[in-house]
Amino acid sequence: MIIAKGRVRLRVKLVAGAVALLAVLAGAWVWLRDSSLVAVERVTVTGVAGPDSGQIRSALGLAARNMTTLDVHLGQLRTAVAPYPVVKDLRVSTQFPHGMRIQVIELLPVGALTAGGQTIAASADGTLVHDVPTGSLPSVPVPSFPGGSHVTDQNALNALELLADAPPRLEPKIGQVTTSPPHGLVVQLRSGPTIYFGPAGAFEAKWAAAAAVLAAPGSAGASYIDVSDPQRPAAGVSSQELSAAGLGTSGSSSQTAGASTEGAAASQPSTSSPGA
Repeated sequence: MIIAKGRVRLRVKLVAGAVALLAVLAGAWVWLRDSSLVAVERVTVTGVAGPDSGQIRSALGLAARNMTTLDVHLGQLRTAVAPYPVVKDLRVSTQFPHGMRIQVIELLPVGALTAGGQTIAASADGTLVHDVPTGSLPSVPVPSFPGGSHVTDQNALNALELLADAPPRLEPKIGQVTTSPPHGLVVQLRSGPTIYFGPAGAFEAKWAAAAAVLAAPGSAGASYIDVSDPQRPAAGVSSQELSAAGLGTSGSSSQTAGASTEGAAASQPSTSSPGA
């Protein structure tokens, strides 16, 4: 009986000792976590560009230096860059004991909404990106700008999604994206033909088909490319241009080239039905 009581007392002492040790360790962790021994002193910001890059770096650096490498508050960092809509998200890592690395994920504009002689950049998901140069961006005409921070016009959203899927080598050549009832989404290339994309969807396949037709020798001189069916793309000369050249015949358009998505050779010129 005495031995059993002794064992109980020993266990109680061991448990009490363990609890006390944990309390000391927890207190030491809290002290170390917020101490100057691990204060953030070096902040590296990457992934940011544009006219607000300096302000974004400064805001993140100021917020980060109020933290330690053991106690990072991502919410505070996001709040620091909330005034800059170009910042989509942040990825943060620390280098013990004094370094912090912040990667900025930018909301890159893909097009410029135009209305009433004004322009506003917009990202692929329709978020408006203010204070960003729009001169090099393809224009997307809209009836009016949205009242909030996000595009609501479905045609404009489709156009932005189309632009986001454009091949990098064709991006600088895109001048404008509009929506036309006969042809759906319409891309006007700078110093190049018009591309009819048809209804929204399958943009990657349609861009691939457009690139194949543009590369085909038979498409030279074409005024339009139709990739509404990416399996049967075609290029041709519009009836308006034929009429202007005195070559129009009963309002039809002349199809000058076609290319398959597998990169087949262009077809020989033939006459297509009206509607180009």
